[in-house]
Amino acid sequence: MKALVTGATGFLGQKLALRLVSMGYEVTGIGRNTAIGETLKKHGVHFVPCSLEDKTKIAELCKEQHFVFHCGALSSPWGKYRDFFHSNVIGTQNMIEGCKRADVNRLIHVSTPSLYFNFDERLDVKEYDPLPKAFVNHYAKTKHLAELEMDKAFQEGLPTITIRPRALFGPGDNAILPRLIKVCEKGFFPKVGTGSVQVDITYVENVVDALLLCMHSEEKTLGQKYNITNGVRINLYDVIEQVMVMLGKSFKYKNISFERAFTIAKYLERFSLLFLAGKEPVLTRYSVSVLAKSQTLNIEKAKNELGYTPRITIEEGIHEFVKWWETHGN
Repeated sequence: MKALVTGATGFLGQKLALRLVSMGYEVTGIGRNTAIGETLKKHGVHFVPCSLEDKTKIAELCKEQHFVFHCGALSSPWGKYRDFFHSNVIGTQNMIEGCKRADVNRLIHVSTPSLYFNFDERLDVKEYDPLPKAFVNHYAKTKHLAELEMDKAFQEGLPTITIRPRALFGPGDNAILPRLIKVCEKGFFPKVGTGSVQVDITYVENVVDALLLCMHSEEKTLGQKYNITNGVRINLYDVIEQVMVMLGKSFKYKNISFERAFTIAKYLERFSLLFLAGKEPVLTRYSVSVLAKSQTLNIEKAKNELGYTPRITIEEGIHEFVKWWETHGN
């Protein structure tokens, strides 16, 4: 059986491609990071450097594939809308067209729960809950447009499934926990608001499990969307403290009200757009809200329909991350 993984040089894509190889699949991985691509080749992945915007090449790569996992995206809280649109919307359109022509068994799409974010508290969010009138950033907006493309493709007969995994972490993470660690290493970490922030984080191999379940799930799951988390609410600041203690590093909190931090971030964003050619500011309204506002997801639909169960606990996952960071961290 053959499987194609887009975004194979990204955090999730790497883990998925390697797992599929270990299961005996003939795996083709595409991405832009050729250095990581060379590493994937050593582990049995047929790596092809390719942009999601390359419609012709994408169509060629989809030929004879049984399963296509669309993990590739431009994922960032800041940037130019044009870049997000080309990668996340046009790239998804190209994948859909390629899969239609190749008559693949299933196209499994990785979306994001950033769609739910509205700068306020949201607990136990379900897949069918209302989305905000305005999305938090270009990433969320274009990923929503990508989901609409997937909906249209399903209505036209393409077997699709979409997952929305929340805050991935684990060995190889270069975003969430590493960013928190680097801020703490400066001596203090901003505690925005009350510090009572309930969040979900998800061990990356659990997300791989969810993707694999999508390959052979019941027909009623086609065209559906599924939240994926570790299924446990945790306090964001407790996670930060746990990681730093395990690394043997000390830091202090610097308290700041949500209102003040949000106002500062708003002015920094404006200043960046006017005078810094859109360079990402040190503080954004999104990052302030993440540090101050609780958001948790309901995963009952994934449990009941996909048979998803988080296999690796948050504690086990943090332990694995810390072991990796002590060797590979900067």
